Amino acid sequence: MKYIGGKWKATILIHLIQKKRYSELRKACYVITERTLSLQLKEMEADGLITRTVYTNKPPLKVEYELTDFGKTLIPLLHSIAAWGNEAAKTNKRITMVEYE
Repeated sequence: MKYIGGKWKATILIHLIQKKRYSELRKACYVITERTLSLQLKEMEADGLITRTVYTNKPPLKVEYELTDFGKTLIPLLHSIAAWGNEAAKTNKRITMVEYE
């Protein structure tokens, strides 16, 4: 749970199944504040789940995030959690289904 615990880590990780620029990730995770997203990304980078690549050879600055090999081992778990959530949403009216890429 150290790696995916908390309110937003699983959501961020599911979006990072495919490599994304920071701006793309920000749009995909629009309900997360920018500060929280930044802090969560830093924690996951420190835990070895994601890599951050900065391209500075010409403006504007471009930052990309992607799962590491270790982070990719979480993909089946994330899909299982999403499937469980979708099933739970069908029977519980308090749960709203959200489609992820």
